[in-house]
Amino acid sequence: MHQVKALLDARRATGSRADGHRIALAIEGGGSRGAFSGGMVVALQELGHSASFDAVYGSSAGALNGAWFLAGQADPSIMAWADPEVIRRTTNPWRALRLGRVVDTEHLVQTVYESIPMDFAAILANPTTFHPLATSTTTGAAVDLHPHLTDQRSVQLALRASTGLPLLSGPPVPLGDDTFIDAGLAEAIPFRAPLAAAATHVLVLRTRQTGWTSGPPSKVEGKIVSAYLNRAAPGALSSWAGRERRAAADDHDLATDPRVLEVRPAADAPEVGRLARDTGLLAQAVESGRQAVLSALA
Repeated sequence: MHQVKALLDARRATGSRADGHRIALAIEGGGSRGAFSGGMVVALQELGHSASFDAVYGSSAGALNGAWFLAGQADPSIMAWADPEVIRRTTNPWRALRLGRVVDTEHLVQTVYESIPMDFAAILANPTTFHPLATSTTTGAAVDLHPHLTDQRSVQLALRASTGLPLLSGPPVPLGDDTFIDAGLAEAIPFRAPLAAAATHVLVLRTRQTGWTSGPPSKVEGKIVSAYLNRAAPGALSSWAGRERRAAADDHDLATDPRVLEVRPAADAPEVGRLARDTGLLAQAVESGRQAVLSALA
């Protein structure tokens, strides 16, 4: 049995985190692929692990799922990953023709989440701390936005910052003395941040299937994104350029570090693109992620 699973089992059995360890939950993003990690946090809640972690870290869509988990609302009927009205309003490639937001996370976080509503007060009051990551536009580094979380408004801004896809989600989001864009540029799989912050163990929820490896962006995507970053977030250019190298290093370290246990969708899980809008496909991804965690931890 992996030591992370053994520690989580012991914490669930005793109802206590006073074991001398610090266990973090790290949730990968990936746009619509967040449906996988959405199903994964549903399974964690079902398995009784809502209070098993000392901290929850999330990148991009992983931050959204981490918020639902800490709010105690990790339920497919609430999280809206397969709600046609929400998905099609949030992600709409046709808006690019009018220079609009292809992925409108401002509407998602500040309108949809308020109307559901997401229990922001529960997130802030949870003894498990919330750490949404985002990429600084000035330095290009991954920044833990936890120190900024003081009220509902700041949580919403942090979620928007973490999910602010370059070019697709509008301008960088201001928070504190900096502005931020999507965490995926600097730390797509947010497990290094908790280890650097003294976590002894990390459970990592992935949104890429078992066996998947990263490749370079297309030449067209590379040119378009680089031009946008050079104008709107010059500090993040180096992070964009180094994504493929960091992804390879992440895969190596996740597979070899005994402090880390990663859960990935099965190799035959449905293929979900970053901008997928097929709610039937997204519902399958939610269930696939749920089954992956149940298989790994039940």
